[in-house]
Amino acid sequence: MRVAITGAAGLFGYGLAQVFQSGHTVYPLTRADADITRADEVESVMTRIRPEVVIHPAGIPDLDICEADPAKAYLVNVHGTRFVVEAARRIGARVAYISTDAVFDGLKRTPYTESDTPRPPTVYGRTKLRAERITLSTPESWAFRVSVLFGPGKTNFIEKGLRRIASGETYTVAADQVGSATYTLDAARKIREVVEARRYGLYHLSNSGPCSRLELAQRAAELAGLDPAKVIGKPSDQMRRRAQRLKYAVMEMTALQANGFSLPRPWPETLKEYIASLSEVKTKAPAARP
Repeated sequence: MRVAITGAAGLFGYGLAQVFQSGHTVYPLTRADADITRADEVESVMTRIRPEVVIHPAGIPDLDICEADPAKAYLVNVHGTRFVVEAARRIGARVAYISTDAVFDGLKRTPYTESDTPRPPTVYGRTKLRAERITLSTPESWAFRVSVLFGPGKTNFIEKGLRRIASGETYTVAADQVGSATYTLDAARKIREVVEARRYGLYHLSNSGPCSRLELAQRAAELAGLDPAKVIGKPSDQMRRRAQRLKYAVMEMTALQANGFSLPRPWPETLKEYIASLSEVKTKAPAARP
């Protein structure tokens, strides 16, 4: 297949490109190729490369930035997605949208399923939900809700913490946020499997097993040979962040199972694999990363 991937310079875009380039012709698109908020630029690049599938993770992923500037969040996350979907539709390409667990309200105490009613409390969550619905308005399309991401290609929650601890600092994380963790390469492999099978629809996607942000960061430090006590847990309400964080966002992957797909590996296994790829973290200060 000819596969276009938006946001290819981002964390998930990088992982998707790495996975799909084996066996498919991949077009990794960055803002330099097309600004998704410009319909004419999106139309031009899609007409030129004519992909069969467009995977669309591009957008503003920062909850606080979205909360501070709702107009920009809607422009990029909602209208940008609309332009991608419309351009893809005109050339007969199918779209796989990368969404988020932030479409939920965090008030449940049992895992969210794809059939649960979304009630996003943040601007970010509301823009992602709107973009989901734009994408899924075309029957032959996909939306994948993922959770906290870690993986190669760009500094992320895990690597940021390890580098801070390695340089002698502490790393403060929310102690009361429980959800799922997603290794980008595992998620990309599962998306590839679903897309190749042409099983369309809405999917929850993460590595198996719930975890808190605190547990995830502490386990990462331990695996990296660093002091997990340097990871400091703090109530999310005391972290002075503009956007509300969900206290509970564990996702159940009902749609994957219903469509005959196996579930991704447990998150501790993938975290160990990822940390092993960061063997330089104990000797490099943060500024040493190119």
